[in-house]
Amino acid sequence: MTPVESSEKPGRRDRKKLETRAALEHAALRLVAERGLAGVTVEDIAEAVDVSSRTFFNYFPSKEDAIIGTPTSEVELSKRLTAAPAGLSALQALGLALREEAELIQTQRDKWLLRLKVFESNPSLLSRLVAGGAEAERGLAAAVAERAGGADDGFAHLVTAVSLAAFRVAMVRWYAADGGPSLAGLVDQTFSRLAAGLPDPAPLPS
Repeated sequence: MTPVESSEKPGRRDRKKLETRAALEHAALRLVAERGLAGVTVEDIAEAVDVSSRTFFNYFPSKEDAIIGTPTSEVELSKRLTAAPAGLSALQALGLALREEAELIQTQRDKWLLRLKVFESNPSLLSRLVAGGAEAERGLAAAVAERAGGADDGFAHLVTAVSLAAFRVAMVRWYAADGGPSLAGLVDQTFSRLAAGLPDPAPLPS
């Protein structure tokens, strides 16, 4: 989960913990990309970072969790949604919240491209992603409903599900282009199409 923002810089001990967590994530991704999920153990990952298996379990419950990393929580996404200007529609506010996520991912481009490659090569990880995504979707939908005045006629869940699907489409396009285009730009483009009602694209010239 994304740490709560603070005006104070993390101390030396906290920085060391963040560095160790990041190193374990990277080692897990690199090793699984090379050997496949079944060919990597927790011990392998810990050894690559020169820590004990016990230390690994202080950060992650399993090797799969290290590969998935620490996703932004629904609490953080909901905070972004709440901070969006009041005059925006729910779709526009969600677009802003997810654009911020895209900008964060872009700063970790190489790690995310490797992570997406590992997901593509190891489909068994998708069930964990789906489970985590469902939890985030429920929390975000609740924030959308609250922003809309608390009414729950299915709109909040629909607009949240559509927005998260649009974000995933942008991520797939970004990965397919090897991280070349701006992920935030692809998110903007995808949400613009949603806002326009998803008109059919112009036909290719014959």
